[in-house]
Amino acid sequence: MLFQPPLPPQYARMTEREMFDRIRAHKAAFGRRLVILGHHYQQDEVIQFADFTGDSLKLSQLASKQPDAEYVVFCGVHFMAESADILTREDVSVILPDLSAGCSMADMAMIEQVEDAWDRFAEATDAKIIPITYVNSTADVKAFCGRNDGACCTSSNARQVLEYALTQGDKVLFLPDQHLGRNTAYAMGNPLESMVIYDPHAPNGGLTDAQIAEAKFILWKGHCSVHQLFTVEHCEQIRKNDPQAKIIVHPECRWEVVQRADLAGSTEYILKVLDEAPEGTSWAVGTEAHLVNRLANRYAGRKYIRSLAGIQCLCTTMYRIDLPHLTWSLDELAAGRVVNRIKVHPQTRQEALLALQRMLDNVSATPVSAK
Repeated sequence: MLFQPPLPPQYARMTEREMFDRIRAHKAAFGRRLVILGHHYQQDEVIQFADFTGDSLKLSQLASKQPDAEYVVFCGVHFMAESADILTREDVSVILPDLSAGCSMADMAMIEQVEDAWDRFAEATDAKIIPITYVNSTADVKAFCGRNDGACCTSSNARQVLEYALTQGDKVLFLPDQHLGRNTAYAMGNPLESMVIYDPHAPNGGLTDAQIAEAKFILWKGHCSVHQLFTVEHCEQIRKNDPQAKIIVHPECRWEVVQRADLAGSTEYILKVLDEAPEGTSWAVGTEAHLVNRLANRYAGRKYIRSLAGIQCLCTTMYRIDLPHLTWSLDELAAGRVVNRIKVHPQTRQEALLALQRMLDNVSATPVSAK
């Protein structure tokens, strides 16, 4: 995680109204030269200023299509800003308002660990392994996949990318989220017994040579700190208290939770299902709290939407992008100083683009991931 110095004291003294006014003034002054991106999990106070909202890859792709953009302020986390820098022009400055806004999942697969694992696999088997990384990963890991015949995937197209990978090699290394890998491979008809977990913190990854040689899918021991919180007990409680409710969850949830849900799919899939759901229906949603609350408010009085869990399942690192940091980053920009620029090394950028392009070349135009 990168270090974010404390903000100047005046930002702690500003009222919400003062920050609102400053941000609006900066947006008006910069016009199309400034693009603010707001991830779905962002808090309402910040996302209201976003020019575009969506998931991480969608936002980066939208930013790359803005011909007049000079500055992209990503109200997300570090790996998302990296993706935006990879996909936008080299003369575009990508800014992360708080450098400490990282992603615990991405941090569970550091490039040194991945390279050590790759050496371990080479010792255990001669089979061709195709590395597939979820977009929730560092630029270095994306680049690793790019130079080793692998690809990136999203939660929407994970199945299509895995199907592609199996035409290119004998096995798949899926990282960093074990749950998305397991849920996707299982939905494709692969038994759980065909999957093993590689633990970067265990001797030899916690696997024998025979386990590596026999496995079809090697899943990295990583997870989303938000979606890991949803449990089977939460599903059972919903079934007991509201038998008519439908449960819909993100495939980053545990396999046991996905199996007990009525539907499972990407954030965009969840949004589509809830938007098209008949009025009067009841839904328990297994994804990040800010998004669930926003949906509950959007459909209030027409559909009953609440979190699958009775606890606050929110992305704490995303929460670090707050009004003071957004205001400060725009104040600095207006003063001619680009702060917190996220810049990916040129070779890493080139190799990561290979992984992203393989994904785009091998998925349909409108992929959907559903149970």
